[in-house]
Formats: sequence, C-alpha cells, structure tokens
Amino acid sequence: MSNKVAENIIEQIKIMSVVDLSELVKSLQAEFGVSAAMPVAAAAAPAVSEAPAKEEKSEYKVTLKTSGEKKVEVIKALRKVTDMPLTDAKAAVDSAPTVVSESATKDVAHKIKEALEAAGATVELS
Repeated sequence: MSNKVAENIIEQIKIMSVVDLSELVKSLQAEFGVSAAMPVAAAAAPAVSEAPAKEEKSEYKVTLKTSGEKKVEVIKALRKVTDMPLTDAKAAVDSAPTVVSESATKDVAHKIKEALEAAGATVELS
C-alpha cells in the first residue's frame, strides 16, 4: 500500500462518525476473520503486576514495649506463656522494651500478646 493510499484511508476515517467506525471495524473483522479485542492473558497481566498478592507472615517477633503498673502480673503472665525462668522473666519485664519471642508462629504470638496485655503490658508484634 502506497503512502498516498494510506493517507486517503486515514482522511476518510477522520470524517466518519463513531457509529460508522464501529460498523467498519465489525465489517473488517468479519471479512478477514480477525478480532480487535486484546487477548485475555495480555489484558489480565497488568492487573496482576499492579497489585501483587500480600504474603502473610509465618513468624512474628513479640516485643514487650512497657510492663505497665502491675509488673508482678506481667511476670506471671510471661512465665505462663513462655518457658522463661523467674529471673529471666523479671529481667525482661524490668528492662522493657525487650523481645520476649524472636520467631513465634502467628497463633503463639497472638497468645503471648493477649496474655501480656491482659496483665497490663503493652506488646508489639512485628
């Protein structure tokens, strides 16, 4: 196709209405057995890359931020949910903020957090 022929076609398309253009596209698709629709895989690909799935953490670090007013209750709760001896539990509560569990599962981390917060402590999971 020469450059002049292409220019003439483009000029004719410019003056067509939207309805006429739609009919032209349908006629071309029928005549040549093609589709102007984007393939499904190509259309879905940008959506996947724009919003990657968030992975859920499998391990949590449990940090005792503050022990609160009832240090004795927090020490008891800490000993109940961990295997810390009394001296280590007391040292952890006295030296807050401190990490009381480095790599706890989700359930264990939430159990520790609930027990310590019930005793009056402030706990952070990360």
